[in-house]
Amino acid sequence: MAKTKAYEEQWAFYEQLRRYYLDNRGRIRNNYKRITLKFLDYNDRSVNPDAFLRPPQFEALEMYVFVKEFLGNKPMFEIFDDWRKRRGVFADASFYARDRRGQGSLFTEVSEKQTSTLFKQMKGVSERYPNYIFALTMGLGKTVLMATCIFYEFLLANKFPKDPRFCHNALVFAPDKTVLQSLKEIQTLDKSLVVPPEYVPVIDQNLRMHFLEDTGTTLHTLDDSDFNLIVSNDQKIIAKRRHAEASAAERLFSMPSGLLSVVYGEDADDGLGEGDLIINQRFAKLCRLRQVGVYVDEAHHLFGNSLKKSLSDKKSENGLRRTINLLDEALSAKGSSVVACYNYTGTPYVQNQVLPDVLYAYGLSESINRGYLKSARVLAYENVRSEAFLRQAISEFWETYGEERRENLLPKLAIFASRIEEVESEVLPACERILADLGIDTSKILVNTGDPKQTKPEDIHTFNNLDNPVAGGNEKQFIILVGKGREGWNCRSLFGVALYREPKSKIFVLQATMRCLRQIGEGKQRATVFLSKVNFDTLDNELKKNFDMTVKELGGTESSHRVYRVQMVPPERKVKLSRVRRSYSLRRKESSEGVSFGLGGLDLSRYETRVYEKDNIAHDTSVKERILAPSAEGSMTYSKLSLVAEVARLMGPEVSCLAIDRMLEESCEGVEIILGFVNRHNELIADVVVPTLFRSLFEVEVERRAVPVEVSLLKEPKNSAYYEFSANPDLVVTNTEAEYDGYEEKTFHADTYCFDSKPEKELFNQLVYSEDTEEVYFTGMFTAGQSDLAIQYVDPESHRIRSYYPDFFVRTVDGAIELIEVKGDNQIDNATVLAKAAAAREIADASRIEYGVIGGNFIMENDVTEMSLREAQERSLQRAHLGYVPASERLSIEYDSGEV
Repeated sequence: MAKTKAYEEQWAFYEQLRRYYLDNRGRIRNNYKRITLKFLDYNDRSVNPDAFLRPPQFEALEMYVFVKEFLGNKPMFEIFDDWRKRRGVFADASFYARDRRGQGSLFTEVSEKQTSTLFKQMKGVSERYPNYIFALTMGLGKTVLMATCIFYEFLLANKFPKDPRFCHNALVFAPDKTVLQSLKEIQTLDKSLVVPPEYVPVIDQNLRMHFLEDTGTTLHTLDDSDFNLIVSNDQKIIAKRRHAEASAAERLFSMPSGLLSVVYGEDADDGLGEGDLIINQRFAKLCRLRQVGVYVDEAHHLFGNSLKKSLSDKKSENGLRRTINLLDEALSAKGSSVVACYNYTGTPYVQNQVLPDVLYAYGLSESINRGYLKSARVLAYENVRSEAFLRQAISEFWETYGEERRENLLPKLAIFASRIEEVESEVLPACERILADLGIDTSKILVNTGDPKQTKPEDIHTFNNLDNPVAGGNEKQFIILVGKGREGWNCRSLFGVALYREPKSKIFVLQATMRCLRQIGEGKQRATVFLSKVNFDTLDNELKKNFDMTVKELGGTESSHRVYRVQMVPPERKVKLSRVRRSYSLRRKESSEGVSFGLGGLDLSRYETRVYEKDNIAHDTSVKERILAPSAEGSMTYSKLSLVAEVARLMGPEVSCLAIDRMLEESCEGVEIILGFVNRHNELIADVVVPTLFRSLFEVEVERRAVPVEVSLLKEPKNSAYYEFSANPDLVVTNTEAEYDGYEEKTFHADTYCFDSKPEKELFNQLVYSEDTEEVYFTGMFTAGQSDLAIQYVDPESHRIRSYYPDFFVRTVDGAIELIEVKGDNQIDNATVLAKAAAAREIADASRIEYGVIGGNFIMENDVTEMSLREAQERSLQRAHLGYVPASERLSIEYDSGEV
């Protein structure tokens, strides 16, 4: 058992599933609905630079769609069983599995035993409906992700109402009223941020929101209606029978002839009071809906004191799980179901072990290192009195952050007290004295204890607007709290947390600490956490149990990079280029005879089903591979007549059945041989037969025209005075450096350039100091929508349209314009680089400018300004031992839309 535990700690199925998705993304996406592809591309920053979702949110969305549309909404244990047995879609999957450290290994006897153990664990916690866990650490935007998934469901359910995979209604559970308030973001979210604008009216016209904030709130949904989004904080949504004897009035109203029975019919259980009856009414209403998707926010609260126990032991089924199960039973009895239960939590770990149903996870350590969250410096104090601790914390906080605004918001320090009495007698008076000694106005203090005597309604309003620069809450910088460490209140301008007293709950220390990690601004920021030594040890222990990391990692990885604030130098530089537009037309060819389909030379391995077999997991034998004979199940056996009909259906009305019949008969292979191939592999009709006939009958004519357009090399930042970039100081230059005195007029459209490599910096200096250069701007750093100098190209791996930003824009003294890309010698002949170059050259030709790719080593060894751009490129390619061949000859890609 010890080995199995160690294996589980170093290995997680969700990572293998993500790896499979990335390796097969193109094939997987071919199975998606067209509306799904548009929805995903709209939220993909590599396709849409203005996409709202952060990369972790988008990756979670990808996995959400992947299990639904490609894996058919299967439960996790079935997906895992198919994967470990290399069955179904996983038949051609790699033999390799990777642990959390990225180490790859072949399936061995031990690992197969362990996958069998894990399968039993996963199956043991399964329900009749699929159950998925999305573990994104606090601050990554789980609420927005949840809303995006629900909008996706409703769009697909509206378009494909008979498809059982899609949710027609959504039920969202929150653990308490605090989190329920944060879920109102679903209602207020600008849908156009995550839904393509052309689909937003579909959501707006059909969506019905229901917020059940109080026990007495009645659920008003129409029976069998669709697109209801119901949010409730009450997990006891099913009425329970009273143990105490009912009063005379309660007995009266519980009778079948009572008033409430008339209103609610048979749903009014006997022996239930009015409040309980309304709760039961909610459940009865839910049972009258169809295709319900259940979304559980902060699942580690709603599944009981221990998420692991609740999910891994069916005997510990709690109120919420019982509610969902009963709802599924009630819906199933009416021919519907719970489509799936989607659980959103902050970590995939419980006691250092991965939960079995995790579909996607993005951890705390990775979020900090990637800049999605603030890093945190943690200071622990031992053997100090309470007021001395507060003085240290407030003084350090004020010296570090003061009144420096970010996004026009003042930094704030949350001071946690354990009891309301402690606030009144100790914490508040001490804070007032400390601020007075530091010369800070005590009006910057805000108290929120939850007690109406201490905290007035206007204080609650101020607390809810801490991140609002105009609502008054922004001016409060020292926030004294009792019991506000849990989820549900968000303050991005929180830069410090102070917690001295040991709370009753160990997890409270972790939750309170994470309050200050939400990111603000574009660059990396660092918060400060002030703890007693006891709380420091608690924090370290909770981080290990819940995030598999230590307090030291909370500060982020050590890096030589620094954050730079980059401002646009006016005036805004704009240049005139050309957008290439195409129009396509079909030209009918002369009738051709003897069409060859090339069936004899086809590689049919992609259509063959393979089975991998290990005859005994206890023996050290190799895995055997064999090919299954084609199965008749699900396949069509075509005759000549039905084949002609199918081809005609795919070709469209432009080609008659008689013409198709003649071409098949007169083909080089003959119709009988063609039938033999397509009856063995039906896919050959769409993959080979139809495309070959189309090419023999039609020629696609493309008309290209250049449309002049003015593009900005760098735009003013929105809602800020600057952009933020992280870079190595050795690769950063600014317009204030003495060596660029006198050259400011020919460069620096931004006051700071952050280069990625030494060759980029070297080329910049060569161009700046050259007498042949009139202007040179480094544009390669502005790749997130800050610049309009974007060239669209087709990614040769994913076959998706992406945006590419050249490194340099150069104007010579003779008026010529050049776009220059710097690449490592080992990347010059990379397929993606060639695709970018082909698209850029097309734009360059239309705009009558030059484009070139130059290798880094060549730049470091030569003065590029002494030769033409074409000569520099040719010699650079020779330097890399490639020899110069025009990109258009080395790469053949048809661009449907190549635009600047």
